[in-house]
Amino acid sequence: MLLRAIDNFFKHEAAGGILLMLSAAAALMVANSSLSQGYDSVLGSILSVTFNGEGLSKPLVLWINDGLMAVFFFLIGLELKRELLEGKLKNPSDVVLPGMAAVGGMAVPALIYAALNWGTPTLDGWAIPAATDIAFALGILALVGRRAPTSLKVFLLTLAILDDLGAIIVIALFYTAELKLDYLYLATLPLAGLIWLNMRGAHRVAPALLLGVIMWVFVLKSGVHATLAGVITAFCIPIKDKWGKSPLHALEHGLSPYVLYLIIPIFAFANAGVVLSGLTLPDLLSPVPLGVAAGLIVGKQIGVFGVTFVMVKAGLARMPSGAGWLHIYGVACLAGVGFTMSLFIGSLSFGDPALMNQVRLGVLCGSIVSGLMGYGALMLASRNTAQIATRTVG
Repeated sequence: MLLRAIDNFFKHEAAGGILLMLSAAAALMVANSSLSQGYDSVLGSILSVTFNGEGLSKPLVLWINDGLMAVFFFLIGLELKRELLEGKLKNPSDVVLPGMAAVGGMAVPALIYAALNWGTPTLDGWAIPAATDIAFALGILALVGRRAPTSLKVFLLTLAILDDLGAIIVIALFYTAELKLDYLYLATLPLAGLIWLNMRGAHRVAPALLLGVIMWVFVLKSGVHATLAGVITAFCIPIKDKWGKSPLHALEHGLSPYVLYLIIPIFAFANAGVVLSGLTLPDLLSPVPLGVAAGLIVGKQIGVFGVTFVMVKAGLARMPSGAGWLHIYGVACLAGVGFTMSLFIGSLSFGDPALMNQVRLGVLCGSIVSGLMGYGALMLASRNTAQIATRTVG
C-alpha cells in the first residue's frame, strides 16, 4: 500500500515541485534549530580530488553548486536542443509570444532590483529575480489540473525554457571570474571530441559524458562558470544516431528523474537555509531582499503580463487557445517563482554569508507569494470558465 502511494506520488506532475518545497522547508527548519551548526559545518566541509597536488579542492556546498548543478544544466541543454530541433521552439511563430514574455519577465525584475540597489555593491545581484524555476512553476500549474487549458502549460513551459536560456547567457556574460585562458584553450580539446562524436551520430553516450566531465574541469579552472560545460556537452549529444535512434531522448528520459527528485532537492536543501534569528521587518525591507522579492512578485507580473497584453492587443501574437486574461495573469505570477535558478545566481553574485542570507529571504518570500497568487488566479480563472460554460449549456 505504501509503495503504491509512493509510486503514485512520483507519477504526479506536481511531484517535483512538492519535493522541492519539502526540501526548502527542511533546510529552513534545520538552519533555525540546534542542528544549524552541524548544517553549516557539513556544507563547509572541504572535499578534494587531487593528483600530485593538482586538482580540485572545494567546500561541499560548491561541489553541489558547481558539480551537481552542472548535471541540472546538462538536462536543460538536452531539453533546449530537443525543443529547438523537434519541439515547441522549432517554429518561430510559436515562440514569439512566450519569447517576448520571457524577455519582459527578465528585464523588468532586473530593473526593479537595480533601482532599489543602485549605487551599492549589492547591484551585482541584479539578475537574481530575473529567473523562473521550471519545476516549481509547472508543479503549481499541475495542482490546478485539467481545469487549466493545455495551451497554458505549453505557454508556461516555453516561457520557462527561454527564461533558462536567458539565464545561461547572463551567467556566461556577467558571472565569469578572472579568465585563465590556458585552461580555456585546454577545454577546446574535449569540445572538439564532442563535436566529432555528434557529427558521426555516435550511439554510445559514455565517451561524450567522459569528455564532458574533462571539459567541466577545464572550464571550472578557467574562471568561466562550470555549469556552462553541462549545456555545451548536452548540445553535442546527437538527436539521431547513425541507426536512427535518439541518444538525446534516451539520456533525457533516463536523467530527468535523478535531476528532478535528487539533484534539485539536494541543491534546495543546501541553499535555502535562511537564518531567521534576529530578523526584523526593516531587514526584510533592506535593498537586497526587497529588490529580489519585489522583482519576483511585481516585476515578473508586469514583465510577463504586460508584454503579453501589448503583443496580443497590437495583433502581433494570438492568445493561447482557450485561455483568458486571468489565466495569463496566473502564469505571470507563477513566473515569479524563481527558487532554484534565483538561489543559484545569488550564490554567484555574493560570497558574503550575510548577503546570501538576505538573498534567500528575498527569494523565499517572493517565490511563496508569487506561487500562492498564481495558484489563486488560475483556480479563479478555471472556476469562471466553468461557470460560463454551465450558463451557456443551460
